Amino acid sequence: MRPFFFALPKASRKIKGMKLQLASLSLCIHSQRRRERRVLTGLALALALAVILSLCAGDVWLWPTAWTSEAGRLFVWQIRLPRTLAVVLVGAALALCGAMMQALFENPLAEPGLLGVSNGAGVGLVAAVMLGGGTLPGWALGLFAITGALIATLILLHFARRHLSTSRLLLAGVALGIVCSALMTWAVYFSTSLDLRQLMYWMMGGFGGVDWQQGWLMLALLPALVWGSFQAKALNLLALGETSARQLGLPVWMWRNLLVIATGWLAGVSVALAGAIGFVGLVVPHVLRLCGVSDHRTLLPAAMLAGGGALLAADIIARLTLVAAELPIGVVTATLGAPVFIWLLLRAGREVHHTIV
Repeated sequence: MRPFFFALPKASRKIKGMKLQLASLSLCIHSQRRRERRVLTGLALALALAVILSLCAGDVWLWPTAWTSEAGRLFVWQIRLPRTLAVVLVGAALALCGAMMQALFENPLAEPGLLGVSNGAGVGLVAAVMLGGGTLPGWALGLFAITGALIATLILLHFARRHLSTSRLLLAGVALGIVCSALMTWAVYFSTSLDLRQLMYWMMGGFGGVDWQQGWLMLALLPALVWGSFQAKALNLLALGETSARQLGLPVWMWRNLLVIATGWLAGVSVALAGAIGFVGLVVPHVLRLCGVSDHRTLLPAAMLAGGGALLAADIIARLTLVAAELPIGVVTATLGAPVFIWLLLRAGREVHHTIV
């Protein structure tokens, strides 16, 4: 037999190799963290610039030096500032919903409208318009929309309590959305001309009527946004799959219910503020993942910053495209988001094909 001391150099080389691997892994982690910090910093700066541009832009352009003038106090502080805050909060809420749902359903194409909660809020708003004859105040319409979203959420929770798998719960949400969409379509055909115009305008989405009177709706978004931004640990486990999450000690059923309630609340309040706005919750989190941001500790704040900035950019386009009118923001997001959605579908199809082959 070889003496023991002859084996020491070999063991020493193995230890050195392991140290090099650990050092390389640590370097990769630090590099990833620096990249994520740069992404967050860039998104925060882009959002700040978009906010300044939104406060300046309009039929009457007012640069920051004119914000303290009489015109600035009217246009900037009373009209544009509440609208800008609402756009940023709704964009952040929709993007956060998308990030949470994509982890919950293990589907990169999941988005807030997929569960049918947005359509549930729409049914509530349709009911308010038809019952009130178009005379209800804005706060009452918002209350009806939130009520519709919460009813849709309770229906989903009923399915969740049956311990359905995530895929079955996803299908239940799609079916619920189809039913709500059918109800809204029937309501449009049986409504008066005034109601029809209001309903059609809501279905396209917009922030034209937002002012400080809707401040309570903006405040209603904040608790859910703050709570959702701190759920990175649970979402990281859910992104591994239900089986792995259970093995790691996560109570999947409880977290699924909590996340369904949170997404329902965020989507309902967003619909009450601006109507149906698509593609923000789908595109923003997925694009961030393609940019290398996969850890939910970074993805959640990045999604809120990017969602707010993206929707604010779409709102600026909607305000400035036409001279004497304003485009519905839902049209702008659909125009920009639909090509990305088609590309994501094609990309997902290619990945499935390569997996099968």
